[in-house]
Amino acid sequence: MPQMLLLSLLIVLSATQIRARQVGKCSLARQLFRYGVPYGELSDWLCLVEGESSFNSKAINPSNVDGSVDWGLFQINDRYWCKPADGRPSTDLCRLPCRLLISDDIRYSIACAKYVRQQQGFSAWVAWNNRCQGVKPRVGHCFRRKHRFFG
Repeated sequence: MPQMLLLSLLIVLSATQIRARQVGKCSLARQLFRYGVPYGELSDWLCLVEGESSFNSKAINPSNVDGSVDWGLFQINDRYWCKPADGRPSTDLCRLPCRLLISDDIRYSIACAKYVRQQQGFSAWVAWNNRCQGVKPRVGHCFRRKHRFFG
């Protein structure tokens, strides 16, 4: 019997890992920049994402005290920013379904996160408040081209 329980647990854990999608730090930095995030803010954004979702674009946190859920890379809350599929009330300020915040196409997450930042600043995110006041990740190496010269 304990072997069946262990096997069941392993199956559940492996299914969870399959659904997770890790986004690389440099890849995220370049995408943020491409979608209009100023270069000087990229370190803040990377620090925020590391603290909120550990770079998992499929992260979902249903553990909020008020019953709301946080979605995606930026852990955007569905009480205010997106429309939950289950009909719970939301102001839906980003005007999009929450499921788009866990899409492989992270444009939606970036657009909504930029809107949150515009409305409330980085202090809207607990992880940024707790982790990103000091040393932040460097991004310069993400934008350098590698050249090899022979001769």
